[in-house]
Order: sequence, then C-alpha cells, then structure tokens
Amino acid sequence: MKKENTAIRLKKIMSDRSLRQVDILNLTEPYCKEYGVKMNKSDISQYCSGKTEPNQDKLFILGVALDVSEAWLMGYDVPMRRNDFKDAAKPRQSFSSAEKFKAAYDKSKYRSDRLMSSIIENAEKLNNDGKKSLLDYSGILLGNPKFVKEEVEKEAEKEEALKAAHERTDVEVTKEMKDHDDRIMEDDSEWE
Repeated sequence: MKKENTAIRLKKIMSDRSLRQVDILNLTEPYCKEYGVKMNKSDISQYCSGKTEPNQDKLFILGVALDVSEAWLMGYDVPMRRNDFKDAAKPRQSFSSAEKFKAAYDKSKYRSDRLMSSIIENAEKLNNDGKKSLLDYSGILLGNPKFVKEEVEKEAEKEEALKAAHERTDVEVTKEMKDHDDRIMEDDSEWE
C-alpha cells in the first residue's frame, strides 16, 4: 500500500542523513556512469519538490546510491533497507550475466533445477534494463517474509516443534513408526 511519495521519502533521507540535493546528485554520479543513466540537478530538484516522479532507471539509481529499496523510495509501506543479493560478488552489483545470477542462486538449498533453468533462459533474453528490473523485483520479493529463506526456515522449525509436541512418549517410537505416520499425514486420501 502506497502511503507517501518519492518527494516525502527523499526529504526524510535528506533530513536523517543531513544531505542536500547536491549530495544526492554526487552519490548517484558513479552509478549513472556505470549504468548509462543521465541525472542532473533539475531532476533531483523536481523529485524533491514532488513535481515529477523518477522513471524506473532513475529510481533504480537513486535506490542504489542511497542504499534504500526502490519500493520504499516510491512511498510503499515496505522496509527501507535495500535487499540486494547477499551472494553477489560486491554490494549493489547487478548481474550482468545469467551465470552470475545462477552462481548466487545455486548457494541456496531452496532451488529447483527446472525452475532455475527457466529463470536463466528468461534472464538471458533480457536486455540490460530488463536485467536491472529483474534484480529490482527480486529485491522487492526479499522484502516479503514469505519469500525469504530464513523466514521459511523459521516456519519449518515451528512446524517441527509442533509435531514434536504431539509425539508419543508412552512407547519408544522407531524410525519406521515415524515414517508410517508421516506417510499417513501426507496422504490426502486418508483424510477424506
């Protein structure tokens, strides 16, 4: 849900970090060069005044330069913290090739080879702007706990604790007994 706009969020950053508009422009300069995006004093002034909103490329540059989530910068009710891939070779680096993306993803134990192949194929078809957008969107997904590996693991631990609370204590439960119980619990036909 959008609560504010980019002007309000930029003013908050400027106030919190004691920045001026020219400081923001200076912070964006290396990223503008790296990604071939032009940004000038007028752009920053218009974003801060609320006269215009930054386009996708400039929003990305501002997010990277200020180390904040683009969705937060747009005014959405999401965490301010930027969620770049932690496995990337250096902070705030976009994936210039599908191989780098795959290398970061392969470190995750939640991978499906077929799914990964589809993502890689799609990423390879994208131009640099599309790859940047893919990275931006993945950052937004990381802001949602149901898509974050650590949060999923916490939920699995809670489920295991719940199972443990219901385990029998009157007899010694063997592995075969546990496997049998698990098969019954997972078999939908047993619950009709």
